[in-house]
Amino acid sequence: MGLRASGEEPGVKEEKLGEGEILRWKKMKFGELKLLLDPHYIGLFNLYKNPLISEGQIFVSKNNATISAFEVQPVSTEVHEGGVARFACKISSNPPAVITWEFNRTTLPMTVDRITTLPTGVLQIYDVDQMDSGNYRCVAATVAHRRKSIEASLTVIPAKESKSFHTPIIIAGPQNITTSLHQTVVLECMATGNPKPIISWSRLDHKSIDVFNTRVLGNSNLMISDIKLQHAGVYVCRATTPGTRNFTVAMATLTVLAPPSFVEWPESLTRPRAGTARFVCQAEGIPSPKMSWLKNGRKIHSNGRIKMYNRMLKVPGVGETWDASAAGLRGRFGRHRSTAAPGTKLTGLGGFIMEEPTGLQRDSCGWRSGFAIALARQLFVQSKWDCKLVINQIIPEDDGIYQCMAENSQGSILSRARLTVVMSEDRPSAPYNVHAETMSSSAILLAWERPLYNSDKVIAYSVHYMKAEGLNNEEYQVVLGNDTTHYIIDDLEPASNYTFYIVAYMPLGASQMSDHVTQNTLEDVPLRPPEISLTSRSPTDILISWLPIPAKYRRGQVVLYRLSFRLSTENSIQVLELPGTTHEYLLEGLKPDSVYLVRITAATRVGLGESSVWTSHKTPKATSVKAPKSPELHLEPLNCTTISVKWQQDVEDTAAILGYKLYYKEEGQQENGPIFLDTRDLLYTLSGLAIDTDMTLAQTTATGSSNIYS
Repeated sequence: MGLRASGEEPGVKEEKLGEGEILRWKKMKFGELKLLLDPHYIGLFNLYKNPLISEGQIFVSKNNATISAFEVQPVSTEVHEGGVARFACKISSNPPAVITWEFNRTTLPMTVDRITTLPTGVLQIYDVDQMDSGNYRCVAATVAHRRKSIEASLTVIPAKESKSFHTPIIIAGPQNITTSLHQTVVLECMATGNPKPIISWSRLDHKSIDVFNTRVLGNSNLMISDIKLQHAGVYVCRATTPGTRNFTVAMATLTVLAPPSFVEWPESLTRPRAGTARFVCQAEGIPSPKMSWLKNGRKIHSNGRIKMYNRMLKVPGVGETWDASAAGLRGRFGRHRSTAAPGTKLTGLGGFIMEEPTGLQRDSCGWRSGFAIALARQLFVQSKWDCKLVINQIIPEDDGIYQCMAENSQGSILSRARLTVVMSEDRPSAPYNVHAETMSSSAILLAWERPLYNSDKVIAYSVHYMKAEGLNNEEYQVVLGNDTTHYIIDDLEPASNYTFYIVAYMPLGASQMSDHVTQNTLEDVPLRPPEISLTSRSPTDILISWLPIPAKYRRGQVVLYRLSFRLSTENSIQVLELPGTTHEYLLEGLKPDSVYLVRITAATRVGLGESSVWTSHKTPKATSVKAPKSPELHLEPLNCTTISVKWQQDVEDTAAILGYKLYYKEEGQQENGPIFLDTRDLLYTLSGLAIDTDMTLAQTTATGSSNIYS
């Protein structure tokens, strides 16, 4: 095996791959790499290119030729003389295998018009006669492997003198296919009936079938070559009894994948310092392309000044929407009217069969029938992505080449634009001596000195601030007149660090950014208390558990929890203070079979927040069965709206369990439940939850033990 250069080109780089093989490439304009490979070996390599493209960033992995066991093998069948026979084979291999057929272990001749082999590995025999009886098998061959399937027999039943009439039946309909541009696909359709049905093809959207790239393969299969986007759609095979209105249809969707293409390109911009630049880029493709931005070949990430916005624009494409309910069946078609004869069968998308014994009426609303069926068809769309890059408070370092990249499984493309930052020679120097002073838990005073150079030309100042910790923080801006050198920002979050800087403006431009300063706001009392759960392990105790307060409500570091409890029949309250690191406490020495009220309060260094509402709990009776320990929950998100909840009871726990109650709630919302579960249930799936939401779950046994999780 070898790789060779296509002639002696200047600028060609070489890399040894081992075993005497050499990879050669040449770096082109805009960071592109031209690979110089022997065409014979192109199919045996996977080539990966780093989208940031620096010289030498290319990886070559050699694929070993592989072949699997047969996934589908021919099955023996019986066919009446004059009917149709079909055998199928399927195998996975790399490179793709070529499938041929043998009849009685001899290569089957393909010169007979009534015998057709499809690229999918299907063998079709029409007008079967006694000479076709025998054994059939397929042979899958690659350059490195050769495999033979099991044999299947074809038994031909002699024809009767007078054949009875029967309506057309499609024994092999077209299957949904997803393909790429310029490929060739075959939509299979094979039908039987007496008399022999007439096969015809059409599109569900009533567009004409491309006669230049489409032909009939064999007796009734539709082959489309050099696939283009306009070939995508729903194709309908119709088998009709000659001279009648009896017919059967089978449908399949052809989805054409397409690499990204630009609909709108970013344009080069010239902007002054401290101005705003907006690049717009719009691309489409199937599947929808992923959009990203690069600057001078390096990926850009959003920060305070630089933001990226992506918006998907759905463009209706080929395909149809099916909607069926108990009241009837609708399929959306074009505006026309026709009637299907009684007994018509519609082989729907995905293999559904629809039968209407009393006839179907098709009008401008689509098919209507008087029976209930559930059938859904997804609307295929081609999506356009509108991608914007916005750069605020431009600085000299923003000058450069910006690239919009769109990529999907079919490929990637780049479009570039230049941002030129114009600098004014008479711009003022930056404000200096910037300092910040904390005023409260939500306010910081920012002060600065006027620029040392051209301060008399300053017409305004802008104050910029953002959170110092975390990623993708939003930057905020306040514009002030030139008559002030201090400002109080009073909409900040407690116990948070913020970064500030100042920019001075004149009519023709802006100064550089001032030095950045960081200052933190003071703590405040917690905005709300923790959520508590009460359980009993014995008739004389209550285990109090609680979750940490979310950061946005904590407003500082919790240093103390105050627990208050009392009997419901008494007014005297007992108070306990616990460290801020505690998340449970066991109250002991309580009265059995009594109702206790419990509440909790959290405190930061500033002080105590609000107390929770009183929560009641009844201790078990002294003669009651021992309460089981709380099972430990294990939560696993299955998707953006579904969580799997699993639990296991402690094997050392001897208490009898009568069942489980499962509660759940969205953070800050009311509790849902209980969901009653049997003792044998150790798994439950919660679905239909809000996306990207913190959930709290509580599990309670029928005997009173419970626990909470988040």
